[in-house]
Amino acid sequence: MAHPAARHSTDQIYSVLRTDIISGALKPREAMSEARMALRFGVSRTPVREAFKRLVEEGFLVAVPQVGTFVAPIDLAAVHDSQFVRETLECRTVVLAAQRIGEADRRRLEAQVEEQAQAVRRQDRPEIFRLDEVFHAEISRIAGHRAVWSMIEGVKAQMDRVRCLSLETPSWSEVILNEHRIIADCIMRHDENGAEAAMRAHLRTVFATIDKIAKDHADAFDNSGLVHGAS
Repeated sequence: MAHPAARHSTDQIYSVLRTDIISGALKPREAMSEARMALRFGVSRTPVREAFKRLVEEGFLVAVPQVGTFVAPIDLAAVHDSQFVRETLECRTVVLAAQRIGEADRRRLEAQVEEQAQAVRRQDRPEIFRLDEVFHAEISRIAGHRAVWSMIEGVKAQMDRVRCLSLETPSWSEVILNEHRIIADCIMRHDENGAEAAMRAHLRTVFATIDKIAKDHADAFDNSGLVHGAS
């Protein structure tokens, strides 16, 4: 069994590297060195090796025997799967949010959309991404199903990698902001049907541009497991 301090180091290293892969700070197919990462984090190779193992198991890294370890390309099949899960769950929670929203919730939602607008004006990509997560988590909370967002977070990592690539285009963040405004407006007006339609359109926005993203970043993707025409 690993020493508690080593376990703590492994968890920290895993979390940082996972975030770096999702954000694109570590590029798909980039070589990963245990020695380099041990130096980066100021630890021995053992916690780095354990973190690498977890990331391989979750599909973020690929270990090639006798060659090395690399950042895994984005799995388009997993992107489609996470889209299915998100659409199924969030189109239900947004209806419940529209039914249940109260005045305090309305003020919080309005404030969050305004925060997003400020981040978009600054073109602060990490903050835009963070506030996107906060917005969707808040809808689940208003709906009375806070844990639903935790379930979604567990399956959407490959989609998040595409989302981070999309934010490299400045106009894209404005599109997302406008869609959030529409969703929030429908929720605040108790417009259940409008909220559901707006959420569905929002979640499918990534797929409207995924071909362009895949073309612009061809080396970032692995479509070997993708069943074409899946939705």
